[in-house]
Amino acid sequence: MYRSVLITGYKPHELGVFDKEHPGIKYIKKAIEYRLIPLIEEGTEWFVISGQLGVELWAAEVVLELKSTYSHIKLAVLPPFLNQEDQWKEASQQQYRLALEQADLVKPITNRVYESPAQLRQKNDFLITKSDALLVLYDEDHPGTPTFYLEPARKKQTQAEYDIIYITPDDIEDARRNEEDQF
Repeated sequence: MYRSVLITGYKPHELGVFDKEHPGIKYIKKAIEYRLIPLIEEGTEWFVISGQLGVELWAAEVVLELKSTYSHIKLAVLPPFLNQEDQWKEASQQQYRLALEQADLVKPITNRVYESPAQLRQKNDFLITKSDALLVLYDEDHPGTPTFYLEPARKKQTQAEYDIIYITPDDIEDARRNEEDQF
């Protein structure tokens, strides 16, 4: 059982998603849901994201939807710095702000605006340190931004019990098939 699970994965462009109406988002969110429900039923209370675009914000939407069934779960959004969304497109800013408004905890890791990439490394290390497990959408054949979480997570595994739970392209394909079989 985990008290808190950090969730991350690819950014939209890494998945070839350039539109919030992309049909693949539905299957990614369903694959996330399939992983979250057993964690919730085993007692996980907190789901943590840094609020980056893509998998993290889609996972936030899934967590917030699941709260109607599992009222005890909580969402924490811990961005690396203040105003991380300032350079994003308006639609992305709206999606981010909606997650912030509904989250149970919102607290930037540094109370400063962006100054350097060191803040991003600090965020990754901090979130791994403060969580009990990592749920990550990742494909070993296509490294990308999730690697920056996986490195400190694997390091933590050498020093303490820390699980890395993967969502793979096969999981997304299974979610797609399951959804299509229901219709």
